[in-house]
Amino acid sequence: MNDRTALVTGANKGIGKHIALLLAAEGFTVYVGSRDPERGRRAVEEIGAAARPLVLDVTDPGTVERAASRIDRLDVLVNNAGISPSLAPPTDTGAEEFRRTYETNVYGVVTVTNAFLPALRRSPQPRIVNVSSGTGSLTWSTHPNPQFTPGNGAGAAYRSSKAALNALTVLYAQTLAEDGFKVNALAPGLRATDLNPRAATGGDPAEAARGAVHLALLPPDGPTGGFFSWDGTPVPW
Repeated sequence: MNDRTALVTGANKGIGKHIALLLAAEGFTVYVGSRDPERGRRAVEEIGAAARPLVLDVTDPGTVERAASRIDRLDVLVNNAGISPSLAPPTDTGAEEFRRTYETNVYGVVTVTNAFLPALRRSPQPRIVNVSSGTGSLTWSTHPNPQFTPGNGAGAAYRSSKAALNALTVLYAQTLAEDGFKVNALAPGLRATDLNPRAATGGDPAEAARGAVHLALLPPDGPTGGFFSWDGTPVPW
């Protein structure tokens, strides 16, 4: 087994699978987190010998705890799993849609991160990458960036959940800084995945994955508590 280990949630497809592929190419043993065992198995076959299936539903603390019990040491955690139910504005979005979105995009990140903290603490250079979105930038929401931010409050549940994830990124980075952790958020940009209703107009998921892997491989003097675009450019909170 490779000396370095990584876990990518939601790694059976899209950006997550590309992140797992790139980390495997960097010499990591990569745990492919997937709710569906069969989809996870197929992704592992595509990624190759360095990949390991890990059944993990970020909204189910039981599966998360069982997954965490299988991993003694973890060097990289990529919180990639996320959902985007609709592009509706808040006035047309029920509370249940907000709850369901936050359950995956926010509470799921807390559940997974806290469960795997013991394993991460055994790493000499622990790294956490939270896959966020440029649409979660409050600066771009109030001064719209047309490349990332749909107008008229569209996608309220998703966008607000990513703003919350950005806040969590800062808080985890501050809390874990003295333990050598680097915790950062990634804005992958619009990508051709099934997460986004505009997927057909999106860019290559592999391009975004390279940005995540860059943050996963940060040196000891690298940044923490930052928000970065896929190309390394800082994104305003």
